[in-house]
Amino acid sequence: MVEETRPTAKELLSLPRLAPLVPMLYVAWTDGELTPAEIRMLGTAARAQPWLDLRSTTVLARWLDPLMPPAPHELALVREHIRSAAQRLSLSPQESLAELGAKLAEVASEAQVLHPSLPELVSALATVEAALGVSGREAVRALVPSAAHEPRRIGPSEPTSFAPEALRAVLDRTYPEVRSKVREWLEAPAFRYPTSPQDTGKQREQVFDWMKQLADQGLGRIAFPEGNETGADLGAFIAAFETLAFFDLSLVVKVGVHFGLFGASVLFLGTERHHREYLPKVASLELPGCFAMSELGHGSNVRDVKTVARYDAEAGNFVVHTPSDSARKEWIGNAAKHGRIATVFAQLEVGGKALGVHALLVPLRDEQGRTLPGVRVEDCGRKMGLNGVDNGRLWFDHVRVPRENLLDRFGQVSAQGEYTSSIPSDGRRFFTMLGTLVAGRVSVACASLSAAKSGLTIAVRYADTRRQFGPPGATEVRLLDHQTHQLRLLRPLAKTYALDFALEYLVERYVKRTEEDAMEVEALAAGLKAYASWSATAVLQEAREACGGQGYLEANRLPALKADTDIFSTFEGDNTVLMQLVAKSLLTDYRQRFEDDRVYAVLKLIADKAAAMADRNPFAARRTDSEHLRDGDFQLRLLRYREEDLLASVAKRLRKRMAAGVEAFTAFNQVQAHLVALSEAHVERVVLEQFLLGVEKVQDPGLKTVLGRLCDLYGLSCLESGSGWFQEHGLVEASKALAIRKEVVKLCTELRPDAVALVDAFGIPDTCLAAPIGLGHLSP
Repeated sequence: MVEETRPTAKELLSLPRLAPLVPMLYVAWTDGELTPAEIRMLGTAARAQPWLDLRSTTVLARWLDPLMPPAPHELALVREHIRSAAQRLSLSPQESLAELGAKLAEVASEAQVLHPSLPELVSALATVEAALGVSGREAVRALVPSAAHEPRRIGPSEPTSFAPEALRAVLDRTYPEVRSKVREWLEAPAFRYPTSPQDTGKQREQVFDWMKQLADQGLGRIAFPEGNETGADLGAFIAAFETLAFFDLSLVVKVGVHFGLFGASVLFLGTERHHREYLPKVASLELPGCFAMSELGHGSNVRDVKTVARYDAEAGNFVVHTPSDSARKEWIGNAAKHGRIATVFAQLEVGGKALGVHALLVPLRDEQGRTLPGVRVEDCGRKMGLNGVDNGRLWFDHVRVPRENLLDRFGQVSAQGEYTSSIPSDGRRFFTMLGTLVAGRVSVACASLSAAKSGLTIAVRYADTRRQFGPPGATEVRLLDHQTHQLRLLRPLAKTYALDFALEYLVERYVKRTEEDAMEVEALAAGLKAYASWSATAVLQEAREACGGQGYLEANRLPALKADTDIFSTFEGDNTVLMQLVAKSLLTDYRQRFEDDRVYAVLKLIADKAAAMADRNPFAARRTDSEHLRDGDFQLRLLRYREEDLLASVAKRLRKRMAAGVEAFTAFNQVQAHLVALSEAHVERVVLEQFLLGVEKVQDPGLKTVLGRLCDLYGLSCLESGSGWFQEHGLVEASKALAIRKEVVKLCTELRPDAVALVDAFGIPDTCLAAPIGLGHLSP
């Protein structure tokens, strides 16, 4: 009895008025992903077509009853009918089920009566296909292979919706001359990857030689201009560093250690006499330096390092000493081979009084490279990556250094042994000195971005040439035409573009920072360094997998990129620790918002909550149209609401614990996961906000369109990954979460034709990629 009520192929195919809908009905039941609600939605759209009569509507309702699906053998009959009918047509390539349905209607007996205008019919059917929510092009390929044309080749030499050079100008909008100069240096014959494996010693010498050539050509003078070393343009140097990161990352890290960390410590912690004596030698690489902060026993906890520097008033110098093996300086770049002097962070003691962590310049080697008395150096040995960097361990056995070697901008010691400081608080003075780390974190974030761009360029170009699978009897299609491949590469590409705009904002804030906003900038640098380096790790893994076995070959550079960047997540601060720093900064600001101006803070909080509540009403929570989902303000409101909610809730949890007498450290330890979630939400919001602002400034219509799609893809990807939280809090219903997921797929499809041009716009010299797959030389 049940079988008699099931829909049959015979009754469906006997009604000419239903012919245009047949392909969609077939796909609706074979797609496997449509929910009963979506089946009903499709039925509503189909029944709205004006050419249907009562009988056709009745049969259509039977075919779209979620409780009574057609039997598999009936669907097989429908499929054979479609293919048989297609063979009688002189089919042009079909891009959609609507076009295929309109063509099939031509063979129906009443086609000329029912559908006098083929374009009108296609337009009407398009609304039904939209309700279906599948990729029509892929469905046509699977259903009627003969009706699917060869995928259009969009390669580096073919026209796209914009000129890559024009987009490159947008990406190079800050310090374009510096970026161009570095690219020119990297294209010189001297900067080529070795064609055969090198031992550690040769690799280190090669990297040092590269660095010396760059110093001779003026790299150091970008940071420390000749004759005006303290007038450093650190923004220009960071732009040079970011561009240099398209090449060998051992070179990048060694440059960062010497010019960035060591040079910046002299610049920011030293005074005029240090600048005059040391900065010209830093710029020329005459005096290779190290930055000796981390210790084996304390890592990121700089406040409690154990190396000590006691002032000997009688001799007029400092005695630097390593009291235990766990106090040795660990992972110090340039220390094992080339460094001749180090900025050493130690506990300062003057007149028997402990004054907290300070920095001193401690010579390590003489001009011939011989280790000086009292200094012990040990090579860290082979590493997972970055083996061109000579990381070493340092011990000091009562090493005496002149009083003048104290970098004394924030704390001075007189010859008589009197300590003075313009900052009375030891804690505040310590955090002020740690400002030198900000430059390092900004640089690591920018290097992470460049590494991600390199990996994506290799993977996207390869995916646009490599073919794999395809419709039966047809040519295999390019990897980048597969939906899953688009998702795995274009979502990270959108995030990489988003980070480009966010890091430009960070660099600008860093260069223009003042004493008042220094801690805010430090938190921003910490959060973006963590976010960018975690992103690089994920992007490079995806790029490696997306290139299959070719991505595993050392010659194709992805293994080196993966190995060399893995340390970035703990380099210049462990990412999880940095995210807690961000959260504590947000909590401080949250408290001050109410203490400094309670009325304004409360009004702002009410306004923010009101905006978010608009998204929590049932209608907004269910909206699924593209115009709404692609509204940047909507995406940003949700991310901002999540951030504010997490901030308020973690503040409440901490307040409750402390009110109960729980010690502050224990209270923070009990909510660490909440703190990290807050920080990640904050950073995601900042990145989307800066991407939206960046797109708004672009004038060229073509560039604005493609960047807008990338921005929407990033914003919706953030909502998709956090959909569980948004559903828990009533901001997104299940149907909307599904719509967001589908919109992400749709955006990837729209961006696919421009994918190669988007990575070309990074402007990475081909010599830096060095890989056949990265250069797109694989034969089709």
